[in-house]
Amino acid sequence: MTMPLNQTLLARASARLGPQLSLGIGLLALTVLLALPLLHLLPADNPLQVSAYTLTLVGKILCYAIVALALDLVWGYAGLLSLGHGLFFALGGYAMGMYLMRQSAGDGLPAFMSFLAWSELPWYWYGTSSFLWALGLVVLAPGLLALVFGFFAFRSRIKGVYFSIMTQALTFAGMLLFFRNETGFGGNNGFTGFSRILGFDITAPGTRALLFLATVTLLVASLYLGWRLARSKFGRVLTALRDAENRLMFCGYDPRGYKLFIWVLSAVLCGLAGALYVPQVGIINPSEMAPTQSIEAAVWVALGGRGTLIGPLLGAGLVNGMKSWFTVAFPEYWLFALGALFILVTLFLPKGVIGLLRKRGEQ
Repeated sequence: MTMPLNQTLLARASARLGPQLSLGIGLLALTVLLALPLLHLLPADNPLQVSAYTLTLVGKILCYAIVALALDLVWGYAGLLSLGHGLFFALGGYAMGMYLMRQSAGDGLPAFMSFLAWSELPWYWYGTSSFLWALGLVVLAPGLLALVFGFFAFRSRIKGVYFSIMTQALTFAGMLLFFRNETGFGGNNGFTGFSRILGFDITAPGTRALLFLATVTLLVASLYLGWRLARSKFGRVLTALRDAENRLMFCGYDPRGYKLFIWVLSAVLCGLAGALYVPQVGIINPSEMAPTQSIEAAVWVALGGRGTLIGPLLGAGLVNGMKSWFTVAFPEYWLFALGALFILVTLFLPKGVIGLLRKRGEQ
């Protein structure tokens, strides 16, 4: 049975309008995000002024959105469900936090070291007074850990639920390590009390605005990088690896290199997100490594839609918006709500919100 002419024209128009509509919504969202720091610089008595709380909250959610995008690269495209991305995020945050603590302490020791009666800096703190060295640590700390872990895990052909359990064990071990005072990372309290970054007051409106713009820039750059990878031959190999790894190996491809590259790239993106998170929120502690944090990231990706790049950003915004409301109105019920949300998404939205919107668009 042939499709009527009017329906054919409608289908073609919808197919053309879809990408244009998505691009229009994306540009609108980007315009709003770029306007927020400018509105923050307005006088406090201006009705259009965006408060420091709102700018910090949105900046925090954008950092989480980068983590969701990074997780989508390994889970949505390579089929590797990581429950340990919170560790890479926290390592980047701690690397930046070390620099911020040195800025606050001046020529002396960080406040928590003085409290614990330490007489000198540990060797791994050397050089952290330099911003460039701190940026190097932001990339190297999560990147090298992901490289070592991924090399042995992929060489042993660990995948599926076993890989997920190992990543969760890794982040739990990292959390326990950083909780200890003798490791030199502030113990349970972590790092806080930041005052300056690159010589500027960290709480000044101009500094907050620049940090927010840096976060938006990293998010857009990460999205563009993910889009280019997904459309390349490398991305097609990743999806083939996700869907039929044995067939891919039969065709002569070695999946270990592909897995390791996207795994390390994802970890580095998380570290960069953590480095931008810390100066905006003003604190980093081992709770960011808690397994529940990494599980939440998986919920963001599942809710938005795996393998879509845009979906995880939407999921991170929705879930963290709900979390901000729940933790104020009903703080004791947030974990129950999160668990219920994950079950509902698994049962009724297997392809996430983006999958639902695409299905409605096709209809």
